[in-house]
Amino acid sequence: MTTFFVGAAGVLGVLARYGISRWAPDDQAQLWATLAINVAGSFALGLLAAGEWFSRDVRDAVGIGFLGGFTTFSTFSLQAVLEADAGRPERAALYVGISVVGGIAAAAAGYALGRAVR
Repeated sequence: MTTFFVGAAGVLGVLARYGISRWAPDDQAQLWATLAINVAGSFALGLLAAGEWFSRDVRDAVGIGFLGGFTTFSTFSLQAVLEADAGRPERAALYVGISVVGGIAAAAAGYALGRAVR
């Protein structure tokens, strides 16, 4: 049953992100909408991970499902916080650096390839 709730919550998260992005009338507004989604999702996942207010099933549905569909950036952010909190700040910094640089490089490569084959 948990798998169903994670999936259903994921659909709701995706739809929430889509709905917010549809309010952005142009590219500049889209940039700030994405930033707001990423920051809000990161805050919500951090709050969810820090407390045990809900059962694991509810935390999975909200954290993995809704917030995972809403923004994967929140998962990235929380992982960096957890590494630092576990006494591994160097590993957290390495994770952030490789994720950001690698992600941008991969996006640029994919974009270049997509432009080349269209």
